[in-house]
Amino acid sequence: MRSWPALACLLGSASFAAPHALAAQSPLALGKPLAGTVTGKDTARFTLRADSNTVVRLRVDQRPGNVGLRLLGPRNTVVRAMNGSAKGPEELLVITNEAGAYQLQVVAADTTGGAFAVTLLTNERLSTDPKRQVDQLLALWDRRDGPGAAVAVWRGGRTVFAKAYGMANLAYEIPFTVTTPTNIGSTSKQFTAFAVMLLVEEGKLSLDDDVRKHLPELKDFGQVVTVRNLLTHTTGYRELYNSLTLTGRRLDESDYVGREEYIPLVNRQPALQNAPGTEFNYNNTAFGLAAMIVARVSGMPFEAFMAQRVFGPIGLTHTQVRADVRVPVKGATVGYSRSDKDVWRDLGDLGGSMGAGGIYTTLGDLQKWAEHLANPTVGTKASVAQMMTPFTLTDGKSTGYGLGLFVDTQNEQKRVHHGGADVSHRSMLALYPDLNAGITVQSNDGAFDSSIAFRLAEAFFPELAPKPVVARAPFDASKYEAKKFDEFAGQYALDAAPAFVLTFSRAGDTLYTQATGQGKLRLTPTSDTSFAVQGVQASVEFSRDAAKKVNGATLVQNGARQRASRREGPVAATWAPSATELAAISGRFFSEELETFWDIALVNGTLVAKQRRATDVPLRVTAKDTFTGGAVTLTLERDRVGQVIGFYANVARSRDIRFARVR
Repeated sequence: MRSWPALACLLGSASFAAPHALAAQSPLALGKPLAGTVTGKDTARFTLRADSNTVVRLRVDQRPGNVGLRLLGPRNTVVRAMNGSAKGPEELLVITNEAGAYQLQVVAADTTGGAFAVTLLTNERLSTDPKRQVDQLLALWDRRDGPGAAVAVWRGGRTVFAKAYGMANLAYEIPFTVTTPTNIGSTSKQFTAFAVMLLVEEGKLSLDDDVRKHLPELKDFGQVVTVRNLLTHTTGYRELYNSLTLTGRRLDESDYVGREEYIPLVNRQPALQNAPGTEFNYNNTAFGLAAMIVARVSGMPFEAFMAQRVFGPIGLTHTQVRADVRVPVKGATVGYSRSDKDVWRDLGDLGGSMGAGGIYTTLGDLQKWAEHLANPTVGTKASVAQMMTPFTLTDGKSTGYGLGLFVDTQNEQKRVHHGGADVSHRSMLALYPDLNAGITVQSNDGAFDSSIAFRLAEAFFPELAPKPVVARAPFDASKYEAKKFDEFAGQYALDAAPAFVLTFSRAGDTLYTQATGQGKLRLTPTSDTSFAVQGVQASVEFSRDAAKKVNGATLVQNGARQRASRREGPVAATWAPSATELAAISGRFFSEELETFWDIALVNGTLVAKQRRATDVPLRVTAKDTFTGGAVTLTLERDRVGQVIGFYANVARSRDIRFARVR
């Protein structure tokens, strides 16, 4: 299941060092590939001209090679950057904000690089017709040799638009249609929450029940974890899939995961990651346990309860829970991910996802579901209202998440939504209650970005269109005095996820931000208090208190705004361990909790984390005694004389998993 959308991709795109080698700029012409090679710190440059509000789509074939891309706009700031796969083709799509000359830079990724060919596929004005916009933005999936996508838009009880693109099944050449059932991943969570609310209405359980009342075999951590904590991601439990990746479980290669693993995973935790109700931590474990509670309380298998008590009565005739990933779903899409050899692979669905995901449904059924939430005939309006009310943490801060649903705004209109991602399926359901409208997108391509639903909603619903910008003199970033940034320098923890910290710093005239477990990215000033993040479509705005002291920042990304509070105290100085210090860290480490070994080895001057079933992960220093590689952060544990005796591993939503040195 995909994590919280506003965080899942936050600063997660590849970051690139400043170019060290200049190459001639080659103009790109539609449909004509240009070849090149980059190695080391080379940068190959290609140019194109585009008007404002133009759809630009580029394809880079790595043949073979591992390259990263970044597109610079007319002001020489990064519009988009990516490095999605180590081999094969990559496509980059942007909608331009201003007219002028754009530059595509191709750089060697991880210093390996290699040969590539780049092609400009599209350079056309974004249509003012919403239906034509869908065709433009989903052109990549309008094909017969790859997976597809589908979109439905509705308002006031009427379907405004519904269309499918591409293929549902490549082996049998079956097209994706508007009636094709597909895996909606974590978009399923709202259905699980609704099932719980039906039992609450019947008096069979309470949201404030201790989960151990219904699952007594769960470990007692000395703090009450409630059913409400499960549905609001505030339990303190480890996250199932993140934890299993540390054991070498290859979820991207269809490794088995069973529902029987949920409770043992929780019971092996030495302690909760956080006190219940104090922190939002998006968590599939919690919703898997919620489905177990529905089954225990109702006396019915979860999939049967959903069919008989939810899907059937509401009229969702093409919706079902896939309880066993080995049992086929009739007429459904097959999920595909592109391999490093440029072939489509069927990797199946995540095992054990029932409750957290695992629902197959159609565009039409999701529209029925959304309209039912507005005027329920099964369940009550009061229950739906609870689902759409953001949870408040014990410190009084809102999480922006209700019961199985995110709740926020899009251009000042209330938005209720949830995205989903299984191994190779993607989905998004977005509702606009005040407009009596909604949109859903689905895809069986693992590379599909389902947040495109928000962009399409703006096209169909005029009320969502961005407000006109008041004309003013353009901000000249070249005249910004870098030393002014010093008042913003420091660390800011996201209010809804305090473990996720943004660090802001300055080196000479260059401004940086760095997210927890990720590399530094440059900032470009867009005003005296706002900055664009180079490499991703995100920006940061700083705020002051009544005394004019900088007290927070707001991250703006994918139409959502995430508040972060400033941490007091100085930022720790950069740590540069010597070769001798790195060698002293090397060794073999074992986690009793996960029952798995990791080896830390010094390879050509770099520490590398190794696990027998996982890909080697080079580690880089991010703070004193802290290393990051991929999605994993390791914090060293030392004894009284400074010897490394273990480390604590953090991987996204599972934290502080101890590994002890065994040699």
